[in-house]
Amino acid sequence: MTREKLLIVENDIYIREETVTYLRNNGYHVNMLENVGEVISYIAKESPHLIILEDRSPHHEGIHLCKKIREISDVSIIMVSHLKTSVNKIEGLNAGADDYLTMPYDLEELEARINANLRRRALENSENAYLKAGRITIDMKSFQVFLEGEKIALYAKEIQLLIFFMKHPNQVFSTEQIYNHIWGVEHHGDLKTVTVHIRNLRKKIEANPAKPDYIQTVRGFGYKFNKNLNP
Repeated sequence: MTREKLLIVENDIYIREETVTYLRNNGYHVNMLENVGEVISYIAKESPHLIILEDRSPHHEGIHLCKKIREISDVSIIMVSHLKTSVNKIEGLNAGADDYLTMPYDLEELEARINANLRRRALENSENAYLKAGRITIDMKSFQVFLEGEKIALYAKEIQLLIFFMKHPNQVFSTEQIYNHIWGVEHHGDLKTVTVHIRNLRKKIEANPAKPDYIQTVRGFGYKFNKNLNP
């Protein structure tokens, strides 16, 4: 019997209760929330395997919440909505949802999509449990960073930066490209933020931050991550 932890964020009490009852009867550990303000703290404490997230018009709370979730977690998200146009689906997927299901939906189809997303995520986790480059290792499940086997303390944005660089080795990115990826294209802040975060990150991972081995400056272009280093 499966014991994956699911979280349902749904305003309609009838749909919520019906879905929870069905999934619990099929062996899932299910919790439910109506208040979207509680979701982020719940994820941080409970680490659910998958979230079923409702998006309602006209305020698109589900879209906004999905983006917030993606800032802190890569948990699988199935967005459910009465909004059926391709534009709505694309918006949901671009916000970070892994799947999009229109309502009313068949509970067996929902379960099939849950299982498909859980299988895909399990495969991804088994293949990409760790990111490694030289003396740096990132545990992608716990988002802990190790330097020569010793855990080091990084802030959330520093970890995001490091993961981004390590997943794109030897590629040159402009400051603006890095900012848009880490802070989001909807942000229009000071690009010096990138420079400051990279400087702080170098202090924590480089043997000599003034002459970095990993995050290298490409003058006139931006930055790149040098992966071709011996452990």
